[in-house]
Amino acid sequence: MNPDAIRIYLLDDHGLFREGLRRLLEADEHFTIAGQSGDSAQALEDLRTTPVDVLILDYDLGRENALKLLEPLRAMNFPGKTLIVTAGLPDKDALALIKGGISGIFHKQESPEDLQRAIVEVAQGRVLIDQQYLQSVVAAVQPQESPRFTERERTTMRYLLQGLANKEIAGNLNISESAVKATLQQLFSKTGVRTRSQLVLLAIEKYRDQL
Repeated sequence: MNPDAIRIYLLDDHGLFREGLRRLLEADEHFTIAGQSGDSAQALEDLRTTPVDVLILDYDLGRENALKLLEPLRAMNFPGKTLIVTAGLPDKDALALIKGGISGIFHKQESPEDLQRAIVEVAQGRVLIDQQYLQSVVAAVQPQESPRFTERERTTMRYLLQGLANKEIAGNLNISESAVKATLQQLFSKTGVRTRSQLVLLAIEKYRDQL
């Protein structure tokens, strides 16, 4: 077993899709399946005790959808990244998911290779939100008073919009990863958001002209 493998938990109420996804990912040494379930209550129980890097979360879970899980995940301080997989979802729910701090939205019609690449990028800290969702939900975000950003903060936001991870940002700026994390914390504080995906959404909606 690869000690650096990305630990994945699968939550999808379609057993056939979930099993196919499990087999696909287990065949790649870069991934290991830490757990799986078709039931959200069972998944939340598992995630309390199972180390997970990326939660692959189906948007449509039958009697509920992925939105119902965001608050319980926050309440338990789930440390992993959440990648939504979907055949389609309303713009208002896409906005709510982004505001809730998910790391990506992946369409089921895309290829298995695209999914594997998306999992790696999300695990590295990148935000993968389809531009069509960002553009269509931006108008629903209420305007806020614009804070003043330092040059490093503006540059960091530009790199976030390009999808760069902390290590890549640090390399481009010739600073340490801890300095990048400190800058992100400053940005979170100034803008009132909690996650990278929320910051990306806000940067596109309000601050693009400053970047």
